[in-house]
Amino acid sequence: MSNSGIVSSLAQKLRTGDPVYLAWCCLGSPKVAESMLREGYDAALLDMQHGPFDFASTVRGVELALLAGKPAMARIPVGDFAMASKLLDFGCAGIIAPMINSVADAQAFAKAMKYPPLGERSWGPSRTMALDGREDGMAYLQQANSDTLAIAMIETRAALEAIDDILAVPGIDGVLLGPADLSIALTNGGLVNAEDDVVNAELDRIAGAARRAGKIASAFCGSGARAHALVARGFQLVSAGLDFSVLRIGAQAELKTAREGGAAKGPGGY
Repeated sequence: MSNSGIVSSLAQKLRTGDPVYLAWCCLGSPKVAESMLREGYDAALLDMQHGPFDFASTVRGVELALLAGKPAMARIPVGDFAMASKLLDFGCAGIIAPMINSVADAQAFAKAMKYPPLGERSWGPSRTMALDGREDGMAYLQQANSDTLAIAMIETRAALEAIDDILAVPGIDGVLLGPADLSIALTNGGLVNAEDDVVNAELDRIAGAARRAGKIASAFCGSGARAHALVARGFQLVSAGLDFSVLRIGAQAELKTAREGGAAKGPGGY
């Protein structure tokens, strides 16, 4: 199977306006990410901030995603913009950066993500070019800034207040709502609830800011139901559960069927 264009396909699909559903992976297993992609998720998100993914396992996850014919993104640790650049060189289709709270944060992130004139990304994409079936370095240079996504997380009061200015930074392709942290921030540490009314009250503000800027509105969604609801509110790039929640739901369903009987839910065996 040819990998031609898979890395760049995520940005291209988002430009069509269609929703994109992320397999958000926190367990640190590249194989789990591949398995979720083979079940129909559009792209994988490999979480280095709150999961055990390191550089090597993230790169392996990118490669297994491509084997499944799908692109992969990564969420980097806070402020690790050097890691963002390196992951782009190894096939990541985009990077989600947490705690982008100001224009200065957004500028630093964009500088690491984009080649001149937008940024200062250093040249070294031989691996990503190979994975994406590209041979012409000049052609890659001309397309890379539009084909690799820089997504800034909005998860604090400061980020929310600065959202229009963050989205206006050249090289920032969109924002992603971090709802649990935003609930903590907006209640001054009084609550953590990703679907609370205090978060819901800001959904139109975030999606509207991205729409006005002509950029991508994204959100972490802990379930398929939440993903469906946020797509209806104008978010385009959304997770639909997490690897461990999907595993838990599947395990519960299989055990219930085993103990109580009932129709099979899916193929058995390997």
